[in-house]
Amino acid sequence: MPVGLTRDAGWEIGVSKTLPLPVATVWDFLMSAEGLSLWLGPGAVLPAEGDPALRGFRPRDRVRLSYGESVLQATVSPASDGRAVLRFHQEHLASAEERERRRAHWKSVMAEIGRVLVP
Repeated sequence: MPVGLTRDAGWEIGVSKTLPLPVATVWDFLMSAEGLSLWLGPGAVLPAEGDPALRGFRPRDRVRLSYGESVLQATVSPASDGRAVLRFHQEHLASAEERERRRAHWKSVMAEIGRVLVP
């Protein structure tokens, strides 16, 4: 099976970055208007509880959303010495080509979040 292709989730991609900040700081930024616009697009808001687009939400841990035809998950978890690991994972992508486009997109998003949080 090619890299990035799974039996259950189809084509998928994940990117992560360790930031020299506590989980709460990274999570709060991710959920802020500025943070949401960086990873979900300008003017984005999280779907409300009960909205079928919101597939899962655990404060200061993870959010899982329907994202077009795919599923997107953002997680923030503790790393060693008080740092936080931010991860974006997207599954049910249409093809290997879409996977590579999404990889480039999420790497760019991650770099921008890093520039904002750790100038």
